[in-house]
Amino acid sequence: MTTIQLPRISYPFPSRINQFAAEAQQHVTDWAQHYGLVRSERAIARFNRGRFASLAARAFPDAPFFELCVIADFNTWLFMLDDQCDEADAGKTTDYLRSITSGFMDILRFNQYVTSATAAPLAASLGNIWERMRSISTPGWRLRFIRSMEDYFSSCIWEAENRERGIVPAVADYIKMRPYTGGLYADIVAIDIIEKIYLPDDLLQHALLKRLMLACNNIVCWSNDLFSCDKELKQGDVHNLVVTLQHANHLTLQEAVDEAARMHNEEVAIFAALEKLVPLSGTEKDYELLRYVSVLRSWITGNLEWSIYDTGRYGLAVNEAAVV
Repeated sequence: MTTIQLPRISYPFPSRINQFAAEAQQHVTDWAQHYGLVRSERAIARFNRGRFASLAARAFPDAPFFELCVIADFNTWLFMLDDQCDEADAGKTTDYLRSITSGFMDILRFNQYVTSATAAPLAASLGNIWERMRSISTPGWRLRFIRSMEDYFSSCIWEAENRERGIVPAVADYIKMRPYTGGLYADIVAIDIIEKIYLPDDLLQHALLKRLMLACNNIVCWSNDLFSCDKELKQGDVHNLVVTLQHANHLTLQEAVDEAARMHNEEVAIFAALEKLVPLSGTEKDYELLRYVSVLRSWITGNLEWSIYDTGRYGLAVNEAAVV
């Protein structure tokens, strides 16, 4: 068995957590059981170790309770789908994934809520999330969110196709797709309705802000790859930055870990540099823009602290050697 040394990770950003974190965790537990996402005692115990609401509470520290519960449920839903794609045989069957994700898109596009007690849990629970999101959003925001989910589902199918064909993706292809496979762009779109930050479209499309979003996404996803590489290697899943680097460059596992950590740290430096250059206008819009960037920072630190201290998902002990 190969032993690897995880890198020391640190961020020059503050650590925050929502005041409703504990209440949101209880809500998520009740919600997941109500929709049948977890049923057996073993599944419930595993779910509770995940502490998914804690991630949302760290990422959205100023969200009101209702909004925090919405985004905590959404991220829980993503984790449940991710497990089905990564760990179950269904995730290796492209046709099956196309079928279920097409149904999910119908829920989002046509508001086809599934309320039957016999409905598939993922469909019924997504319908509930979407109903609440619709109640606090505008038509324009819904279109942006739907596009982000379409990209996410397409990336899940890309992964399934690779599994079916036994393909280890090239590093460049993996880096291109990773921002979508993590589902984080949907969470970034959700900043509007969860933290009540409404930036104009021209600012959201600004090249610098888009690169900040990408850096945030890369940092969160690549640190996740570092923390989960042992778990995914045991499952035989190749969709991990460490694994693709090892395969493409004929590296040892430790060398691949070190290279992934170098790339991660480079993105941290890019984010830290770019946030000092955000296009301030000297108007009241600046406050909203700075709040928006602060949520991106919260995602970065929140994901690290959740991964190390809160969740049992990656089998990590609280390890001071891995975080400073």
